Amino acid sequence: MKLGEKDERESGEVATPGHDCDNLDAKTRLIVTAERLFAQSGINGVSLREIAQKARQGNHFAVQYHFGSREGLVQAIFDYRMAQMEEARGAMLADLHRRGLTKDARSILEVVFLPQLQINGDGRGSYGNFLAQYLLRNDWRDFGVFGHEAPPNLQRTFDLLRARVDYLPSAVAQRRLVNVSLMFLYLLVRHNGQGGEHQEVFDSALADTMEQIVTAMCLPFRV
Repeated sequence: MKLGEKDERESGEVATPGHDCDNLDAKTRLIVTAERLFAQSGINGVSLREIAQKARQGNHFAVQYHFGSREGLVQAIFDYRMAQMEEARGAMLADLHRRGLTKDARSILEVVFLPQLQINGDGRGSYGNFLAQYLLRNDWRDFGVFGHEAPPNLQRTFDLLRARVDYLPSAVAQRRLVNVSLMFLYLLVRHNGQGGEHQEVFDSALADTMEQIVTAMCLPFRV
């Protein structure tokens, strides 16, 4: 995937707020609805009952039934979005190996971040707002650990990145990964829904943000 190129391939059922969710199963509808509401009101700012109502579930305890708790739902949203990006990451990883770029920081970081561009329209803004809250909600110290085990292609990418910055202590590498992730999410939220005449502006912002991300991630560690 080239810089600024949006991969339209999606794995699994994909919906963004504002789209008709009737074709989604109840569990996926809860995930998509909760992401939107959490983005608008904060992860702790909306009741589980309201999420069930907005997802058109007759059972007001649908969230508890499917996910067990608020934390279970929050993790399910993260896992759902990461799984959506697996196909794109797999294709990018194959291309990266084919071109001998497995030690190139820019190429590796593009595999981490660029698949997020496939979340289009309002969904991108909701995803960006939610994920920023998710990353700040917990304090994971081990590199590449964000709740559940990462999907295979994302884990392979994290492994390549960790090898590239092997001079960094694990906690430092993880902190930097969160920091640069927030930089990218700001870009998604700030430029949400822009297209047409604004597309060149977004591409320029994307290129500049990726340069900042590479620099911030790979700086030598000085105590």
